[in-house]
Amino acid sequence: MENVLATKTSPVNKTAHAFDKPRLEALLNRRFFYAPAFEIYGGVAGLYDYGPPGSSLQANIISEWRKHFIIEDHMLELDTSIMTPAPVFETSGHVARFADWMVKDVKTGDVLRADHLVKNVLEARLASDKEARGLAAQPAEADEKDKKKKKKKDQAKKAPVQIPDATVTEYEHILAQLDNYTGPDLGELCRKHSITNPDTDNEVSEPQEFNLMFTSSIGPTGQHPGYLRPETAQSHFLNFSRLLEFNNGRIPFASAQIGRSFRNEISPRAGLLRVREFTMAEIEHYVDPEDKRHERFHEVRNTQLDFLDRHVQVAGSTQVARMTIGEAVEKGIVANETLGYFIARIYLFLIKIGIDPSRLRFRQHMANEMAHYATDCWDAEIQSSYGWVECVGCADRAAYDLSVHSAKTGHALVVRQALKEPIVTEKEVAEFNKKNLGKNFGRDSAVIQTIIGNMDEVMLLKLKGELAQGAATITSPEGKEFKLTPDLLTIERKTFKQSIREYTPNVIEPSFGLGRILYSLLEHSFWSREQDVERGVLSLPAVVAPTKVLIVPLSAKEEFDPLVQEVSSKLRKAGVFSRVDDSNTSIGKRYARNDELGTPFGLTLDFACKLALPNPIF
Repeated sequence: MENVLATKTSPVNKTAHAFDKPRLEALLNRRFFYAPAFEIYGGVAGLYDYGPPGSSLQANIISEWRKHFIIEDHMLELDTSIMTPAPVFETSGHVARFADWMVKDVKTGDVLRADHLVKNVLEARLASDKEARGLAAQPAEADEKDKKKKKKKDQAKKAPVQIPDATVTEYEHILAQLDNYTGPDLGELCRKHSITNPDTDNEVSEPQEFNLMFTSSIGPTGQHPGYLRPETAQSHFLNFSRLLEFNNGRIPFASAQIGRSFRNEISPRAGLLRVREFTMAEIEHYVDPEDKRHERFHEVRNTQLDFLDRHVQVAGSTQVARMTIGEAVEKGIVANETLGYFIARIYLFLIKIGIDPSRLRFRQHMANEMAHYATDCWDAEIQSSYGWVECVGCADRAAYDLSVHSAKTGHALVVRQALKEPIVTEKEVAEFNKKNLGKNFGRDSAVIQTIIGNMDEVMLLKLKGELAQGAATITSPEGKEFKLTPDLLTIERKTFKQSIREYTPNVIEPSFGLGRILYSLLEHSFWSREQDVERGVLSLPAVVAPTKVLIVPLSAKEEFDPLVQEVSSKLRKAGVFSRVDDSNTSIGKRYARNDELGTPFGLTLDFACKLALPNPIF
């Protein structure tokens, strides 16, 4: 053999068979990609354990994420505490606002997430309508075999129901802007469209807010209330001063972190897409609020993406517009270059690890769904059997987080930048004779100083002119008047020279849900050969595949053992994870069952390999 490492050839047609979700789920369960946690105790919804291939796949995705973002963009990596004192999330707004709307089955008490209930029921009705219209369009002289199939299918589920065209349009309009509805809006939709619990057909209650954070306590007596973090971001902001110092006081820069987060989901029913414990990868890019250009934007300017902006959604449509990220920034669809740079980099990362670009879009948040800290936000949504699912969020958080934490703690989370040319300004300045002011007005002295301190340049000039005439009168918000004279207050024009500019940086945040990306990748990579529909194949890219190389000895004879060990050892030393399949089944079957694991390369060792094995292999 001149080349002992050969890529397995794939059939041309990977779409010969429709996607079969139950078969994929059976494969993932059988090969232990992941499984419900605490399964032998009955399990807990929304908690999963990753098995050997799933753990390796996630680790490889994380490794590629580090290379693509942290290394390539020189980011500063953090690893911070999961347990967080309550005041941190009280200050950030999470205690008050980090919530979803839930409804209850009025008879059973089952809890459902309100927006998901509306979405699932309306989509099911539209699917039923589509099927009913399709059946109505079939020719009357249907084949007898088809009639039997239809009868059997109808017996297994409810017969499809056709709905009026106007209702179809209304449902589509609702679904297009579902994320924009408030809790009361969702309650009104349930009443108007008779939306009930699909499992019981019972009515549901009015939506109520439910905070998604897990509460806890710190200390033996629980004297310090806390939360399990729902995101890693706050620890970035609290460490901003140290990060800025580490970066020699220079802006822009980015910090990055990969770690566990926790959200007490209301009704986790979508596998890895909605869980209560998950791994996040988050970036906080700090930028001058007056200059949100990015020095590498030219590298991604021509990247073509599918955009679904907020105006299209509010109009009741989900029609995407395809354009380059450069065009989107120029037209103001994407707010600035830095936000646009990261949107493009997110796209390139997802494509690199195997996400189908035709099933990837960027959707802009509408007004009501925008997080309390964001001024603009785009979600990278990936289409799967669950529909379009947010897998990455990219938000412009402005200066919200650094500002609120600074105000709460008194610690200045700011940048101090030496100016090349000092800024010289002139302005009117009020100076009080506090001794005389106190004698004349007592406790009201503070009120007078506050009123004048809040005056702008125009008002101060007017007050200055009145004092020059001998006296001036000012009025408090409560209507109380105070007469001022030049012996109490003088207003003079002074010159100020500013050599240091102090500002709170803005933050651009790409936030990745790695479990959602992993599951979407598995769906996008799954298919069946035309001649073997029963056995699925995972075509995972080599960069993230759990096992890179399958070693298959042609014979089970002992004389092959040293060769197998030598090849396996060389692969390990090269950092390549391999797997040996020396079972007694045929070569074809061994390749086929390892195709289930997404192994991209196969190495068959025959009797001539001892003489032909290259050294080293890579």
